[in-house]
Amino acid sequence: MSYPELKISEFEDIFGVQPEVEASAPGRVNLLGEHTDYNDGYVLPIAIPQRTQVELSRSPDEWSRFRSMNMEGLVQYRAGGVFPSGFAAYLAGCFEVLREEVVNVVTPVNLLVRSDVPIGAGLSSSAALEVAALRGLRELFHIAVNDVNIALLAQQAEIRFAGVRCGIMDQMAASLADERHMLFLDTRTLERRLLPLPEHSELVVLDSGVPCRLAGSAYNQRRAECEEASRRLGVVALRDVRDAATANVLPEPLNRRVRHVVTENRRVLDAVSGVSAVEFGKLMNASHASLRDDFEVSVPELDCLVELLQKHPDVYGARLTGAEFGGACVALARTGRGYKVGKEVLVAYQAKGYYGSVLVA
Repeated sequence: MSYPELKISEFEDIFGVQPEVEASAPGRVNLLGEHTDYNDGYVLPIAIPQRTQVELSRSPDEWSRFRSMNMEGLVQYRAGGVFPSGFAAYLAGCFEVLREEVVNVVTPVNLLVRSDVPIGAGLSSSAALEVAALRGLRELFHIAVNDVNIALLAQQAEIRFAGVRCGIMDQMAASLADERHMLFLDTRTLERRLLPLPEHSELVVLDSGVPCRLAGSAYNQRRAECEEASRRLGVVALRDVRDAATANVLPEPLNRRVRHVVTENRRVLDAVSGVSAVEFGKLMNASHASLRDDFEVSVPELDCLVELLQKHPDVYGARLTGAEFGGACVALARTGRGYKVGKEVLVAYQAKGYYGSVLVA
């Protein structure tokens, strides 16, 4: 990928040299399989058009320097020094996990970020940043690491250095997915395959206007609840529970957390068996109800937006997407009607006192 001269001069204006390599990665929207990846379950994401782009060069000294065109200020980081916060934590984390893999090969870098992946919308802006950075580092230092390992390294960077105990879905989607196919992924075995959307359908992604945050939030609490439920049921992960009724022996809210994971895994497997758009939409509707009632990760704004989408005559089904408490929702609409659906639903959403936007249509 080549950039216009203006972008190259921005890098040179900031760092005093021209970039040596460029790389990018997409955001993603998850169609089914929410909160199942860290339970060794099944997921079904697809890449979105928005991407995160990075440009890199080697640093002339022991300092790495990070700049995001979406944020203010230049961040400097030296290995072993004070670890940065914000977007730079993800970049420094990627630098550190790759440096551990190939000692004495990865040296400090200058890195410039541009992204149109919405931040705080549940579309994996962090995973897009991590994968783009690792792709750039791979090319800059000529490291033989494949796309699956890029995703695994990105996951470790987020867990260890950004404080989010995430599963592998987002990073695998950013590293392996495309905009034309759903990525069916078994997060335990990493078995995967690309599948088309149901016939006569297309996607609509709407932002609820409520930003979601992962680190320091109920995301880690939900994961801990799932781990406690697994311990009490004597299984390695909730993926190993086949019957939702098994959870009836558990106290609240563990029983409902298990019920969501078990039924959500089943919905993903049903969806990839070749169902129609109508049946796929029903699975999405059921997924949202489960996320709202059993996993308790929705908010009133998202519930309102999803309900408006579900009632639209050109929509097969809709649900929240992303890990928690805000962000975006995704709908499966009739082919050629997605943009119209988004605009009409947002008018109705605004009439109820909320403000959202079309992200993908």
